[in-house]
Amino acid sequence: MRRLEPVRLKPWTLPLIVGAIAVPIVAGFALVGPEVGLAVGALAATVILILAANARFDEPIEVASPATDHFTMLVVLTSPLEDPQLAGAIAEMAGAGAKATRPDAERRPEVVLLAPATNRALAHWLSDLREARFEAQRRLTLSLATLAAADVDAHGEVGDSDTVQAVEDTLRTFGAQEVVFVTQSGRNGDVAQVRRRLDRPVRVLEAPEPAPERQPSR
Repeated sequence: MRRLEPVRLKPWTLPLIVGAIAVPIVAGFALVGPEVGLAVGALAATVILILAANARFDEPIEVASPATDHFTMLVVLTSPLEDPQLAGAIAEMAGAGAKATRPDAERRPEVVLLAPATNRALAHWLSDLREARFEAQRRLTLSLATLAAADVDAHGEVGDSDTVQAVEDTLRTFGAQEVVFVTQSGRNGDVAQVRRRLDRPVRVLEAPEPAPERQPSR
């Protein structure tokens, strides 16, 4: 796991970086004209911003102290949990976790559902979260109903539009001993990041693709 550490540059590194930025800009101004110089400067600034944005460090996710009298599990819903088989699998995971870690616990396992308010890019930049929060609440309600039918006691909440941030926010106050993602196939990028940064089991249950809506017959 990569940790966030102070950046230590060798004495010759900073002048080299400054030269790599300044020389093309000055050459553009001197040889062609201000337009090219400004264009080169803007390109250099864009490259620096892109490199800075992609330079991510995997800090460990902070987790609250777990309960001492029962097993706790966080279920992250990037897809709705509507399949009874998946609900049964979560019930089995919670039961197995309780037996392994709290065999004499009198309380049932505590299952918390988290539905990130994932949003479309344009709506996110416009800070329009209404539709995303409505969809997350729908996903949460359907999943709670499915788990209730499988005799799993659970409660839940809607989280941040960034799935990893939503997991971080929840784990700061809820000491889950295991994390389970319910997601569709091929959408496991957030899972990989959480696995790198979390010091406890992270599992994945793949939800089936939603059935296409049938067009009304005419």
